[in-house]
Amino acid sequence: MPDSEVTSQTISQTTSQTTSQPGGPAVGQPAWRAKLLGFYSILDRNEAELARLLVRPVDQGGAGARVLQVRLKPARPVPIPEILAAARMARAVTAEVGALLIIDDHLDIALAVDADGVHLGQSDLPLAEAKALVARWKPERPFLIGISTHERHQIEAAVRGGADYIGFGPVYETATKFDPDPVQGIAGLAEAVRLAGSVPVVAIGGITPERAASVAAAGAAAACCISSVNASENPAAAGARVSAVWTQRGS
Repeated sequence: MPDSEVTSQTISQTTSQTTSQPGGPAVGQPAWRAKLLGFYSILDRNEAELARLLVRPVDQGGAGARVLQVRLKPARPVPIPEILAAARMARAVTAEVGALLIIDDHLDIALAVDADGVHLGQSDLPLAEAKALVARWKPERPFLIGISTHERHQIEAAVRGGADYIGFGPVYETATKFDPDPVQGIAGLAEAVRLAGSVPVVAIGGITPERAASVAAAGAAAACCISSVNASENPAAAGARVSAVWTQRGS
């Protein structure tokens, strides 16, 4: 089956649904919401083995993430062809297990590989322009747009602008960004969740498996962990510990 057909099956059934299954979308919520829960994984290098470990179900020895974001940001600038190659590989991997594929920053690459969405920072393409382009080039199925936020007015603007989900942080000190924003803490995360209302919040920044429970208790829909999972001796086990926090909560 072509990747585009598999991808469409991944989130095309996003009309309102009724479910009582743990981890499934609540009544009236789109089906993709069930996948934006728990461990939000990041692919920080073009490595198919890592990608498969991150999205493989926990009962099959994987980390259990149901969303994978391609985010290649090493010390040197990454040529677009390298990002495109990683995105194409990740599309094939996520399609195998029905996980969502999100591309960081690059809407053009997200559209080119038929990803499920794009994640945009405050200095990237504005939300309104991104939504207009998506409506023009991907009108046939849902396409998610996540927005990074670090303070109140950014959260309010993202919600008002129609972001599908919000990234918020850094919750803790982080070493994965060269110019991190001020640490927001758990109290800041809880306030972000309140401000976001029905829009799911993905917490990011310094989150480890040990801190995942506090993040979940603050109301975050998911936790984005990068170095604490990808750089660990056992990424699958580390990610699975994060996934387990939301599974045990019945979210």
